[in-house]
Amino acid sequence: MPNAVRKMPLFLGKIAEVMDLRRAMAVLQWDQEVCMPPKGAEARGHQLATLAALEHRLFTAPEMVDLVEALAADADVLMPDERAMVLETAHDQRRAMRLPEKLVQRFAEAQSRAYQAWVTARKESQFGQFLPHLAGLVALSREKADHFGYAESPYDALLDEFERGMTASRLRPIFDTLATRQSTLVGRLCDAPSQPDTAWLDRNWPEDAQLRFTEEVLRDMGYDFEAGRQDKSVHPFTTTFDVADVRVTTRVNPGDFLSAVFSSVHEGGHALYEQGLPAAHRRTPLADAPSLGMHESQSRLWENIIGRSLPFWTHYLPRLRALFPGMPPEVTAEWVWRAANRVEPSLIRVEADECTYNLHIIVRFEIEVALLEGSIEAEHVPELWNAKMRLYLGREVPDDAHGCLQDIHWSHGAFGYFPTYALGNLYAAQLMEKMAEDLPGLWEEVGRGQYSSVLGWLRKNIHVHGRAKTATELMTEVTGKAPGPEAFLRYLEGKYSALYECV
Repeated sequence: MPNAVRKMPLFLGKIAEVMDLRRAMAVLQWDQEVCMPPKGAEARGHQLATLAALEHRLFTAPEMVDLVEALAADADVLMPDERAMVLETAHDQRRAMRLPEKLVQRFAEAQSRAYQAWVTARKESQFGQFLPHLAGLVALSREKADHFGYAESPYDALLDEFERGMTASRLRPIFDTLATRQSTLVGRLCDAPSQPDTAWLDRNWPEDAQLRFTEEVLRDMGYDFEAGRQDKSVHPFTTTFDVADVRVTTRVNPGDFLSAVFSSVHEGGHALYEQGLPAAHRRTPLADAPSLGMHESQSRLWENIIGRSLPFWTHYLPRLRALFPGMPPEVTAEWVWRAANRVEPSLIRVEADECTYNLHIIVRFEIEVALLEGSIEAEHVPELWNAKMRLYLGREVPDDAHGCLQDIHWSHGAFGYFPTYALGNLYAAQLMEKMAEDLPGLWEEVGRGQYSSVLGWLRKNIHVHGRAKTATELMTEVTGKAPGPEAFLRYLEGKYSALYECV
């Protein structure tokens, strides 16, 4: 028996301990965002910092490093999944070893403090309360980038954590294409004479009925409530403790039921991915997505391409009427569909329509690059944010809560995360083109509220692979093409030109 094969059980035991610590941190973070009392913030910061330092210590311990290096050197004798597991661990370990343990601990403590400061600052719309925390996280992120190393921009070192191989210089031409084509489309749609009627949405939508409806949709999609739950949070998110415990959160606006629907469907797309990851590889790095862009493709496909389709609302209109008896009787499925796809440049990213969403991402991308490269400091963020919102979306920002404080990401120090949302849009459209070819009766099934074929296709082509292949490899194998913006632009221009009757 080859030496590497003999060492695999030892490796699996050690990596399981590391993964368990990461999941334990996820439990504490979920609690922090869902139900922790505000006065628990300081203690929670210490708890998370201790676990982060312990996880880093275990993952980069000399015996663990030696074991992974020995396995990686002899990986050819391993089974394909074992080989992928070892090589992915080696990649992660090399990154982790470049970070001093003290920096990891300082970063975890800063994250916890920044999150609580962000919640208060956002509520009071006072950027100054968040400024020192943002400045601290930017400085720590620059330190991380220096330790990781980079060829062109410190931003690349952080972006690589979320979308391996992607760089700022590769993103710029993609974003330039999207900005040009989407801005042109938005101008046409906003000037079109046929605008969606949304006045009927302006009423009270009881919270309990909204939550009941979103839970029914999640069940129809295939989300397993025996292996998950839905709660409320300030910022909707999905978190995974195991493939058998994947939780989602949503937010409810009494004046807009569509917000809760699309938050839940979006997070449900993430959760279906997590629940569909290979259970045989739980407690290993393979029970994960290859990139955040690929993960986002699943939420975008469900939320936008399916959830904002006419067949989707044709099926659910009767249920809406039953749960919300105050709905005007003249409202049709087409009314809901058109209202769900109204195009209007907005201030808030999570409320943005498909045609303008990527423009919000470009604003954040350009600010993050400037922060990490040092061409601006944290104190300049509100001014630059407001200027870019005028440039890309033609909107004046009234206050910080509707501007640079709206997102949770910077309170987590997650610089480099935002571009993955735009990439997810591109991947989703490209996957959907292929799925529609493979499943000719797809939209008829959606119109009946049946999603087993959609979920089955995603399970077979995406979920089951976990992290064994890169996002580019998966996209190319499944669709026959390298990932790019064209499928997404075809989808947008075709759908919205027809919807607005301005072909």
